[in-house]
Amino acid sequence: MVPASLLIDTHAPLDVLQAMADYRIRTVTQVLENIAFRSELQSDTVVLSDFAQLLALPLRGGCDVMDVMGRRLREQVEAQADSVSE
Repeated sequence: MVPASLLIDTHAPLDVLQAMADYRIRTVTQVLENIAFRSELQSDTVVLSDFAQLLALPLRGGCDVMDVMGRRLREQVEAQADSVSE
């Protein structure tokens, strides 16, 4: 089974990338908090496994967007350092 993936526009403005990562991670967090605070949670292992895989996609996407942001920010810092040293 090939894992699903989300496309990321690596040239999008950093504030747009940050908003995408924030939305994806907060969505997963909200769902997990709702599950954690339920007084009764009865489900079988297969359903929980499927549910975990479903939540992993936006969480991984948010982390991937943060990786892109980190790469872009490091490139900006390096470019600024190069321009100062010239």
